[in-house]
Amino acid sequence: MAGAKNHDYHILHPDIWPLVASISAVTFTSGMVLFMHDMAGAHLVLGLGVAGLIATFYSWFSKIIQEGREGYHTPVVQLHMRYGMILFIASEVMFFVGWFWAWFDFALFPSTIADAVGGVWPPESIHAVMDPFALPLLNTLILLCSGTTLTWAHHSLIHGDRDGLKKGLWATILLGLLFSSIQAYEYAHAPFSFGGVTYTSAFFMATGFHGFHVIVGTIFLIVCLRRSYIGDFTPREHFGFEAAAWYWHFVDVVWLFLFIVVYVWGGWGAEYH
Repeated sequence: MAGAKNHDYHILHPDIWPLVASISAVTFTSGMVLFMHDMAGAHLVLGLGVAGLIATFYSWFSKIIQEGREGYHTPVVQLHMRYGMILFIASEVMFFVGWFWAWFDFALFPSTIADAVGGVWPPESIHAVMDPFALPLLNTLILLCSGTTLTWAHHSLIHGDRDGLKKGLWATILLGLLFSSIQAYEYAHAPFSFGGVTYTSAFFMATGFHGFHVIVGTIFLIVCLRRSYIGDFTPREHFGFEAAAWYWHFVDVVWLFLFIVVYVWGGWGAEYH
């Protein structure tokens, strides 16, 4: 029959949101540049970019969820979505590799930047560093526990336990919010400020971007919790939940490296705050 579908692929209709996403991304990055250079109109441009990105995320992801409910996410489509999520996480891994590379370069070869750090690491101008076995260790335990509760939620979903799914998600979300709150408190009471020397810049950029990823992952999980209450996800079809879980476990692993490299090894021998 003419026009009959004889394949498992989902052919998308023309949509405005990819264009909106591109324009919003350019607007956002332009606003960031203006903001960093303290130029006029920075807040307006940055605000428009953020608003456009939020609208894009909400509308585009809502359409993807609706397509799944309508049966467009065949096994072939789900496989390709998994490939896409894996590639996205791989790109995030390389993003953090850049920060770790910078940190190791500064720490292992401080003499190459003697004017900035005095030839030692941490720099001479840093009189005290974060105590890794205080709040950072507590946050490490919190994230490890959140990985456990998320696995509980996933296990419950696979075995048809909707109550366990909801409880596991609630616990993971609350732990994520607790982690972000403790990190904000840690930043507010840090013995050094952002910028000035390579140590502080690398510290806040690496841990700050991780904190941003925790916030994004928490939003992902809140969306999953909302969907679990309205009946989405089945033991056989729950890629949205899986994608959020992969992202969260990725955030967990990155924090373990940050804790060991930045907090413990990076501040070894310095006075603790």
